[in-house]
Amino acid sequence: MLRATGLVKSYRAPSGGAVRVLRGVDLAVKGGELVAVVGQSGSGKSTLLSVLGLLEDADAGEISYEDVCVSALTRSAKSRARGRWVGFVFQSFLLLPSLTALENVLLAARYAGRDRAEARRRALELLEELGVLDRKDHYPQALSGGEQQRVAFCRAVLNDPPLLLADEPTGDLDDANGAVIFDALRSRARAGGAVVVVSHRPEAASGATAVYRLRGGVLEA
Repeated sequence: MLRATGLVKSYRAPSGGAVRVLRGVDLAVKGGELVAVVGQSGSGKSTLLSVLGLLEDADAGEISYEDVCVSALTRSAKSRARGRWVGFVFQSFLLLPSLTALENVLLAARYAGRDRAEARRRALELLEELGVLDRKDHYPQALSGGEQQRVAFCRAVLNDPPLLLADEPTGDLDDANGAVIFDALRSRARAGGAVVVVSHRPEAASGATAVYRLRGGVLEA
C-alpha cells in the first residue's frame, strides 16, 4: 500500500545552515499492517509522517501508494491523492470549533463528494463505535480531549482510506483514552488498512506488525 525509498528532508536553521532531518529513509507498509515509528521528541517523526502523507515534499526520494508514484505528482494531484488514499489523525485534533462533532466528521465526506445520506449513516456508526454518539451535537469546546480525539479518528476513517497516518495520536490524552485510540488503530489494521503511527509512548509498539526507531534521521528496525 505504501512504499517510500530514499527519503531525504532538510530544513534551514536560524544560523543559515541546513539541518537534515531524514537521511535516506526506506519504509514499506502493506494492507493489514500496523507500523509503529518511535523516537525521541525532535527526532523527525512528525516530519516523516508529513512527507509520507504528502503534506510536505521530500528533498529526494520517492513515495508510492499502491502502484502510483505520488511524490512525482503536481501539487493539485497530490491533494487529490491524499483525499483518495490517506486519513490523518493528529495530536492536536484539528476540529473546527464552529461545527458540531457530527459536522466535523462529515467534513471528510464533503471533500470526497460522497452521498450525504450514506456519509451521515456511516458517521453515526463510527461515533457509536468510538463511544461518542451521545456527543454528536456538541461543539469541540464542550468535549474532553479524549472525546475530541475520538471524533477526529471518526473523521479520519469516514471515507475508508487505505492508508491511515497517526501523529502522536495519544500525546495529549490520559491512559484510558489513549488505550481507546490505540485499540481503534489496531482494529483498522485488522480490517485490512495500512496504518503508520508515530509516537513516543511505548504502547504504540503493542500489537504492531513492525516497530522502527527514528534516530539521527535514519529509520532503524
